[in-house]
Amino acid sequence: MRWFNATAWYGIELARLLRASGHETLVIGLAGTASFEKAVSLGLDPVPLPLNTGNPLHWPGLYVSMRRLVQAFRPHVVNCHRGEGVPLWAVLRREAGFALVRTRGDQRLPKGNLPNRLLHSRVVDAVIATNSVMARHMADNMGVASDRVHTIIGGVDADRFRFDPAGRVAVRQGYGWGDDAFVIGLLGRFDRVKAQKETIEAVARLRSQGYHNLRLMLAGFETATTQAEVEGWIRDAGVGDITAITGRHPDVVGCISAMDAGVVPSLWSEAIARAALEIMACGVPLVSSTVGVMPDLLPGDAMCPPGDVQALAALLARVHDDASWREGLRAACVRRMASLRSEDFRDATLRVYNEALSRRQCPPRV
Repeated sequence: MRWFNATAWYGIELARLLRASGHETLVIGLAGTASFEKAVSLGLDPVPLPLNTGNPLHWPGLYVSMRRLVQAFRPHVVNCHRGEGVPLWAVLRREAGFALVRTRGDQRLPKGNLPNRLLHSRVVDAVIATNSVMARHMADNMGVASDRVHTIIGGVDADRFRFDPAGRVAVRQGYGWGDDAFVIGLLGRFDRVKAQKETIEAVARLRSQGYHNLRLMLAGFETATTQAEVEGWIRDAGVGDITAITGRHPDVVGCISAMDAGVVPSLWSEAIARAALEIMACGVPLVSSTVGVMPDLLPGDAMCPPGDVQALAALLARVHDDASWREGLRAACVRRMASLRSEDFRDATLRVYNEALSRRQCPPRV
C-alpha cells in the first residue's frame, strides 16, 4: 500500500506481532511509500520490491528478485495482502513449496472471472477475510472451500488502548469542555469516505433541536480532504464554537477517553475498522454506519445507513438521551473486544498458517 491506511496497518501490525513472538518475519513493500516508512520506523527492516507494477516488461525482473528472496529467506508461509503479486507468488509456490495465504482487506469484492476463481480456489492454500461480507463472497462467488476461508478482523493492543481517566480530564480541559458537555468523537483521517461532513451536519441538526451540551471532536488530520475544507463544513453548519479538530494529537488514547460516544459514520470502506477497534477497546460506546466490518462489531440498533444524515442524527440523539441503552452499548463493545486483542489477532493468523502448511506436504526445493 502507498498510504498507511487500515490495510497497511493490518499487515504491518501482524508482522510486528509475529516478530515480537519470535517468528522470523520478512516484510516486502513499495519503496518510498508511507507504509514502507512505517515498517522501517517499527524496526521491521522491509525489503523494497515493485509488487504493484502493471507493466508486463517488468515482470521477469520482478520474478527473479522474488525468487532470490525466497531462496535466501526460505519462507514456510507467504501472506499476500495485495492482489497484484499473487500470480507470481503462485508460480514460486510450485517451485519452493511454501504455503500461500491471501489476505483480503480491501473493500472491493474480487471479480469472479475464471482465472481469479482458479487462483483462489485451486492455488491459494488459505484465504483470510477481514470481515464476514468478504468471507461470504469468497466462499459463495469465488469457489473457495469454506474450510479455507477464515475471518480475522484484526486486534488492538489492550495494554495501550484502555480508558484513561487522567487523559480524559486533560483533553477535555484543553478544549474547555466541562463535565456537563457530551462529546461525540470521530476518529479518522480527513477523507470524504469518513463522512466528517455528514457528522457535522447531524450534530448541527441536533443543536437546532435543543441539544446545547453537545460537543464534536474530529480526531484526525488532512489527507485527501484538506482541513480548510472541513473547517468550511463546520462554518457552514454553524457549529464552530462546539467543534474541535485535534490534528496529530500526541495522546490518542486521551482523545478517545474524552469522548462520551464515538461514531464511525463512513460512507463506504471500513473493510478493516482500526479506529472502531481502538474506540471500543477504550470502553467508549460506539455507533456507526452499516458499512464493511461494522456489522461484525456492533449490535444492529447501533448502526444506521451510510450517508443518511437524519438517521445518523437520530442515532446520536439516542446515545445522548438514553443512558441505559448507552451503558448497554458500552458493555457490548467491551465484550466484543475481549476476543479482539493483539494476541488474538496473532494466534488466529498462526492457526491459519498451520492449517495452510498442513496442506503443503512437499518440502521447499529452491
